Amino acid sequence: MDRTTTTRAAIRPPAATTAGPSARRGAGPLPPPHPPRTTGAPPAAPAALRERAARVLRANWTGASTVPSRALYPHQWSWDSAFIAIGSRHLSPLRAQLELETLLAAQWADGRVPHIVFNPAVPLDAYFPSPDFWRSTTAGRAAGAPQAVQTSGIVQPPVHALAAWLVHLADPGLSRARSFLPRLHPRLAAWHRYLLHHRDLGGAGLAAVVHPWEQGMDNSPCWDGPLSRVPPARPHSYRRADLDHGSPQDRPTDLDYGRYVRLAAGYRDGGYGDTGFRFAVEDPAFNALLIASEHALARITRELGAPATARHDRAERLTRVLVERLWDGAGGIFRCRDLLAGGPERGGAGSTGGGGALVDERGVTGLIPLVVPGLPRGVVDDLVRTARGPHFELGGRARLVPSHDLLSPAFDPRRYWRGPAWFNTNWLLERGLRLHGAREHADALRAAVLDTAVASDFAEYVDPYTGDGCGARGFSWSAALALDLGVAAEGDPDVGRDVGKSLSTGVRENVGKSLSRDLSRDETAGPGSDEGARND
Repeated sequence: MDRTTTTRAAIRPPAATTAGPSARRGAGPLPPPHPPRTTGAPPAAPAALRERAARVLRANWTGASTVPSRALYPHQWSWDSAFIAIGSRHLSPLRAQLELETLLAAQWADGRVPHIVFNPAVPLDAYFPSPDFWRSTTAGRAAGAPQAVQTSGIVQPPVHALAAWLVHLADPGLSRARSFLPRLHPRLAAWHRYLLHHRDLGGAGLAAVVHPWEQGMDNSPCWDGPLSRVPPARPHSYRRADLDHGSPQDRPTDLDYGRYVRLAAGYRDGGYGDTGFRFAVEDPAFNALLIASEHALARITRELGAPATARHDRAERLTRVLVERLWDGAGGIFRCRDLLAGGPERGGAGSTGGGGALVDERGVTGLIPLVVPGLPRGVVDDLVRTARGPHFELGGRARLVPSHDLLSPAFDPRRYWRGPAWFNTNWLLERGLRLHGAREHADALRAAVLDTAVASDFAEYVDPYTGDGCGARGFSWSAALALDLGVAAEGDPDVGRDVGKSLSTGVRENVGKSLSRDLSRDETAGPGSDEGARND
């Protein structure tokens, strides 16, 4: 999610930015298990949770979209907005629709949905990499970058069709009245085509990411091997302003950061094209979310009165390939495939071929495929055992499932994505457990997420053992997804009910009309106009 690159507080500071004891690094006794909860116990003070979550989402709303954090992340992020829409649909379906519409209005003509849409009112020095680093309107011209708005040139996980379907279900009448799904459908279809065609770098059908920020788990130890081949950018060619807001022990190393910058600059300088990559990884979570969104897009297609068989068939085929390519039966987990491992004879930079090698590290990314419908029963059972085992401690010593293997030498409970627990990954795991009938484990995880979200003041991420908050407070997806789980605890997890005060107060209808024009305009080079859209 490119959370490693924040700069000075740009708009207004959060209530706090750091908390909790010093990190436990290296050898030493594990903390005692947290006090057990009664299985399936209702969340504490759900009404208070709803009101507090609503306050966070109101505070971070800009008029057309929601920032992750006013101070630290003052623009719109791609998968953040999808998760935010999933939660905010329970407060204002209109605002949830606008969230997705604003993001997709910045889609490139080749179909990609950029991972950041920049707010021109925010000063350039308020965030790095800033618009003048990405240069989307010039460097991305050949790939069809929009000229009216500046964006990054990389992508993030494709949660958007799933989010759009859930938002539709929150108020089908409003959705149909605004033609929400008819306007989003061609853009969502183009987004999936981009990933399935332009990013099938291994030749087997899965989408590859070409930068760690694209996968969303920026600093995961799963990237250490693939990144080791990338020479870092010169130290004085950029400024590590992220250290203004965090201890170096909680941030990526200078070496890793230099590699992130080198990868992004190289992709930019190549015109954001499809060759010459120094980093190419097939990631299980990224592809699992693509599959889940394919199923959601099939439902959207059927809602619009068109046959959805091809969508379902594609999702089932991708599921088979996901298992064939990334499942480690001996380890009981999905692993990342480094497509460039092995040197030129196995693909080499810019020519990935179909080989590569599985990455040894166990990350939470390897558990996220639980969200995939139709996953083989044996695979599901092994994933649940792994999640509950010593590597992740679901229902054990860990309050929430950590982002990385608790037994790995690389595990760190506070450093970005190298161990802390995140609310979005735990939301996905809760959904996956419930999908596959592990209701008892899902109920316990839901209760833990709700308790931890409130206690941490909706922190960006938390220590998986203690639940102490880290990073920003009042973090949008933490509030939104806690709200969604709170509503699910009270009723239908997909539809939800009217809970608390609506966020729609102050949403101007002219914003919706403007976005409607952006999404429905007929562009011969636009993402919704190519022949693939007629074959969904």
